[in-house]
Amino acid sequence: MKQYIVDAFTDKVFGGNPAAVCVIDQWLPDETMQKIAGENNLSETAFAVKEDENYHLRWFTPGGEIVLCGHATLATAYVILRFFAPQWEKVTFDTLSGPLTVSKKGELLTMDFPSFQLTPIEITDTLTKAIGVRPIEAYLGEDMVCVLEKEEQVKNANPDQDAIQKLDGLLLHITAKGEHYDCVTRSFAPKCHVAEDPVCGRGHCHVIPLWAQKLGKTDLTAYQASARGGVLYCRYAGERTLLSGKAALFSKGEISF
Repeated sequence: MKQYIVDAFTDKVFGGNPAAVCVIDQWLPDETMQKIAGENNLSETAFAVKEDENYHLRWFTPGGEIVLCGHATLATAYVILRFFAPQWEKVTFDTLSGPLTVSKKGELLTMDFPSFQLTPIEITDTLTKAIGVRPIEAYLGEDMVCVLEKEEQVKNANPDQDAIQKLDGLLLHITAKGEHYDCVTRSFAPKCHVAEDPVCGRGHCHVIPLWAQKLGKTDLTAYQASARGGVLYCRYAGERTLLSGKAALFSKGEISF
């Protein structure tokens, strides 16, 4: 079985967020796909099966299957549009989050994703201790989002992984207004056995609607301030958030089991 590893939200390898991509003829047992994800030990392994004109797409973290992943969707689209259907200008994925379309324009791939609704929540001492700094705002959607006062606080944060696991939401995103970008964010997912997600598309479906309203603009450039780093070109469209980025192929090989 062929497997590709693609760095998403970057134009060169060793940056962005690496995802493993397996385009297969038919589904493997869930247990096998989960074991492959654990063996890869990347934040995401994506499995895609062609169904008529679309592909059915599923995402597995080392800790289990999730309902939405941005960087692995970008990586899968990159693989399909480069190696399987280079004549296509877009690909539609059937997923647990509904149909997701990815279109290409030059080197940019644009994903049409759902926007997450955020509800303000109380800033507690427990939350402050988990992050290591007191946020100025906190919200809950599918994930938790905490707004910090300064970009440097986001970059320098060293959150308590055990404490994050006790918070509501699947992931924790900390974000602040950027100096050179509209916003700067980091994402933590110990519940998925991922200490820090290098570049999180799912997270930006939370933070972009927030910053679009705060900044009074719909087109934003976002930076994920992980050690690897990544740039996302975003557009807020109400119930949908469009995320654009580049991708780079790190490797292609075969899995034997």
